[in-house]
Amino acid sequence: MSDHATAEDIEIDIETAQARIQRVETEIDERIVGQDAVVRQLLVCLLTDGNALLEGAPGLGKTLLIRTLAETVDLSFSRIQNTPDLMPSDITGTEVIRESGNDRVFVFEEGPVFANVVLADEINRATPKTQAALLEAMEEGQVTAGGETRALPEPFFVLATQNPIDQEGTYPLPEAQRDRFTMKITIEPPAFEEELTIVNRYTGTIESAPPIETVMTGTELRAIQKLVREVPIADDIRERAVRLVADTRAADQLEYGASPRASMALVVGGKARALLDGRAYVSESDIEAIAQPVLRHRVVVDFRAERDGVTPDDVIAELL
Repeated sequence: MSDHATAEDIEIDIETAQARIQRVETEIDERIVGQDAVVRQLLVCLLTDGNALLEGAPGLGKTLLIRTLAETVDLSFSRIQNTPDLMPSDITGTEVIRESGNDRVFVFEEGPVFANVVLADEINRATPKTQAALLEAMEEGQVTAGGETRALPEPFFVLATQNPIDQEGTYPLPEAQRDRFTMKITIEPPAFEEELTIVNRYTGTIESAPPIETVMTGTELRAIQKLVREVPIADDIRERAVRLVADTRAADQLEYGASPRASMALVVGGKARALLDGRAYVSESDIEAIAQPVLRHRVVVDFRAERDGVTPDDVIAELL
């Protein structure tokens, strides 16, 4: 395959696409133990060209998972450690003065956002002004800096992490930015046997993470993303997805519901999940399986329900 091949140049069918994605899952399993559902949800985001917000306590492998995903698909990777003193230019890049012979010229130095996979670690530790620097990148695939608009590499994903426990020195994500994440994926601590496997794997004679193989190019991924959009969905299943999102706006226990972005994420995410399972059609189970990660960060429980311990996941399950 030529290095200059585009997604349009590659012909790929559902069986081939499924085999490639299964190889990605297999490679990720070499490093990540017991997070099959999380990996599957992350792959759905990857196939829909979406962004993901990963929430979990420290030490659960969020950063390792994202880095591993980038390696298996031959994507450039960068990491942004968010802190309260991080500036927008630290993310997008800035113009610097360079000597060129006897002249001084302004040269734009790209920031870490110029990568295929951008890990925004502890995103809720950045100030709202810095968080906003990611909005244009996440929505438009471009950044405006130094008076010019610059396109980001394709494919482009922002995979952000946040810690739900420590709230000191954090800034909650604004609704507009939360809505731009296709899914909010929650990571739970491993079961005892899984944790034992992790300890055995990472406390032996090999000090680093197990090596993995790159099994897909970025161009192949773009071709599979294009194929995902072509997976057919029945009218009644599409209507059920839209009705579910509309119901969140009328639910008594919710202060406000999800936007039409959620409807689109449910439909396209259902197509991606169907392809992952090797099916050429979307079933109701696909919509049900991704409903909570697609909706949980887009709805807000009202104060009465929150007082009673009701979570967004509880309300979504009831609506389903």
